[in-house]
Amino acid sequence: MGTETDKEGECPQRVEFLKVPVDIVTPDQLSSIVYDLLKTKKEHNIVLLSLWDLLRARRNGEYRSYVLKATLVVPISKSLISGIKFLTGKKAHRYMPFDFIISVLTILENREFTCYLLGGKRKILQKTEQNIRQTFPKLRVVGRFPGYFKRHEEPTIIKAIKKSSPSLLLVGRGVRGKERWISRNNLVLGEGMRLWCSDIFDVFAEKKKHPSRAAFNAGLEWIGYCFQKPMKFFRIFPYIGYKFLLLYYKLFKK
Repeated sequence: MGTETDKEGECPQRVEFLKVPVDIVTPDQLSSIVYDLLKTKKEHNIVLLSLWDLLRARRNGEYRSYVLKATLVVPISKSLISGIKFLTGKKAHRYMPFDFIISVLTILENREFTCYLLGGKRKILQKTEQNIRQTFPKLRVVGRFPGYFKRHEEPTIIKAIKKSSPSLLLVGRGVRGKERWISRNNLVLGEGMRLWCSDIFDVFAEKKKHPSRAAFNAGLEWIGYCFQKPMKFFRIFPYIGYKFLLLYYKLFKK
């Protein structure tokens, strides 16, 4: 069954859920948590965890290591929230990925911190930077590099990121290895927060819409993704397996 770790101050409460760490972060805590992370002058990986990510973390060694070592693991699926409540009795807070990133950028802007943008197609990244500069005028964008870059360009990109020392490295689609690129380069990227979100630049560039508030609150945002990629309808089978796993842990795990 899940266990919890209490920390002092504004540190999030971490719950072990199906052998995967998940943090309980309320909106009123988020600002203090972000500032505290940046004060430590260390690397801090933030994971936006969906149900499918949790299941992947249980079977994929590299991705599991990435999640276990993350400073913050923030749930984004309604199924995770209900599962945590079922096993631990704890009430976790769920974030829509776009809203979470907007909140973090707002927090950074309030103290004129910095960010670096990595990923996406060139025109989409340019539009993203333009919209971020307009929306967060006091947030300093200290660099950007489009995705789908060649292997020989990678050392130069990493060097540029480390030299600019951004408060937040925001990584999107087009980076080889996806979020695992962050894990693989963890020690050479320098200090600061790193966050992966596959379609964030498409959303910022207004090329893709994020789910509606009503659909997200109802836990139905996955339906839209399934119509975009019909193969995702087959996720019903691992979802059923997840429900049986919850029941097994409830009945037999101490």
